[in-house]
Amino acid sequence: MPIKKSLKDAYSLKTPEDSINLYKSWAATYDNDFAKENDYRSPIEIAKYFNKYSDDDDTPILDVGAGTGLVGEHLNKPMREIDAIDISPEMLDIARFKNCYSKLIEADLTKKLLINKDHYGAIVSAGTFTHGHIGPEVFDELLRVTRSGGLFVLTIHSKLFKKAGFDKKLIEIKSNITRPNFHKIQVYGNNPDIDHGSDKVIITVFRKR
Repeated sequence: MPIKKSLKDAYSLKTPEDSINLYKSWAATYDNDFAKENDYRSPIEIAKYFNKYSDDDDTPILDVGAGTGLVGEHLNKPMREIDAIDISPEMLDIARFKNCYSKLIEADLTKKLLINKDHYGAIVSAGTFTHGHIGPEVFDELLRVTRSGGLFVLTIHSKLFKKAGFDKKLIEIKSNITRPNFHKIQVYGNNPDIDHGSDKVIITVFRKR
């Protein structure tokens, strides 16, 4: 019987290869034994704030670190074009069967993406800017592939916002983005984990100038 994966495993990641290995073994059960069991709120909150700030021109959308497609499920509406990008082919295989993405892109987000500049009208992301995953340096490449006026709606783990330099990165790129709006939300509705059950994320919203 396989060992059940947890936040401890996810937060302990160090390299892109670690992510590939973890999510290869976790993909098949991720939605049930993590998202559903813990009432993982970030995907639905991202969709809520995207709907609040977006307009009809914010398309196509790139779901960054899409995983099994939890954000896509909540964002999916008729005529809304959403692409998924993730390092894990196994997680993307789960997302494929949800039929909410126009395209699935397997890629390492810490490297240059094989996507044309100014392509996307919006970037969304839940649970990717967190412990053991990717840091603020990725913003440069995401801005490159987003056209002027494009909307960003991202979760950033609250404990990493300053520790990992997201606050400094937003200042560094301030001439390229509108002034961000921040919304702090609880990540889980039901997580008894002593260390992480009360985790919060900062939903960060801005547009590329």
